[in-house]
Amino acid sequence: MQQEVDAIRDTGAVGVSAEVTSPDADGTARAGTAESGTHRPMPRDGRFRIGSATKTFTATVVLQLVEEGRLSLEDTVEQWLPGVVEGNGNDGRNISVRQLLQHTSGIPDIKPDIPSLNSTKGYRAERSRTYAPEELVGLAMRHDRPFPPGRGWSYSNTNYVLAAMIIEKVTGEKWADEVKDRIIRPLGLKHTSAPDTFPFIQGPHARGYAAFGAGTGPGIDVTALNPSMAVGSGSIISTTHDLNSFYAALLGGRLLDPARLDEMTTTMTAPELGVAYGLGIAEIELPCGGTYFGHVGELLGYRMWGGVTRDGSRTAVVYATGEGSKGTGEAMSTLVGQELCRSR
Repeated sequence: MQQEVDAIRDTGAVGVSAEVTSPDADGTARAGTAESGTHRPMPRDGRFRIGSATKTFTATVVLQLVEEGRLSLEDTVEQWLPGVVEGNGNDGRNISVRQLLQHTSGIPDIKPDIPSLNSTKGYRAERSRTYAPEELVGLAMRHDRPFPPGRGWSYSNTNYVLAAMIIEKVTGEKWADEVKDRIIRPLGLKHTSAPDTFPFIQGPHARGYAAFGAGTGPGIDVTALNPSMAVGSGSIISTTHDLNSFYAALLGGRLLDPARLDEMTTTMTAPELGVAYGLGIAEIELPCGGTYFGHVGELLGYRMWGGVTRDGSRTAVVYATGEGSKGTGEAMSTLVGQELCRSR
């Protein structure tokens, strides 16, 4: 695993950290530095922004509400959020909760409309800006839908902003509080948090860097960020250890009953990602044959890849800081696949 982590660093990442858990042995490995231009080592069990891996947490809460009979996957968005999704062909009356979770809604992605995520100038000007979920959806509604609901697949963070809004409507509680009460506290994920607008990472952590696609090198320090633009879709902060615990509990049946877990892991082809996608989780081919479940995540300066075997017995999570290169993601995928194959 140390060789695999070193290979990720060699693709241009500033720092890399990985952890694998299984019934017979656990392991960790680190490479690179916690801060560009220094020799400070990557922190043990450091916190980082998990980005889109947040979607698996959100989907889990939605499915728990389905299990409790408080919500149906076939409910329309309009039933819970009247008048929120409309305009430019977007119509919440024709979009189901299931389609939100599986990215088949045809709702445009909000990410291109967030200046802090798309340029150095935008980051410096708006890294502290607070967005309301309704505001985010309103920005997305200015764009035409790429396809009618259920007639295609397209990754959209807006889907999960809406899922978080539905959670709040059903429960009367904030999305972050439901994630804490239903997942973080019961599993004892002591270093995992769902921040609202707080821009800093508390506890040991490596700095995050982004070049926004310009030039070489790590880019500028983007560690501080108000994550309100990623509610439900990408705002959670965690560690490799906590994420391994979450994945093991999820696929091990501790968070969802068998019927709901089966719905989550029933997948369809997701051409944009080159994987199959269920409800907030992807099914990915193993290099040794068969598949595993997991999710990639990226939020400004941090990227991660996490996976778990079908029975939840072995997990692997790796994260990297800095801009990296095209080869960074490939090397991270290789590490997760190789480590999960060792259990077979």
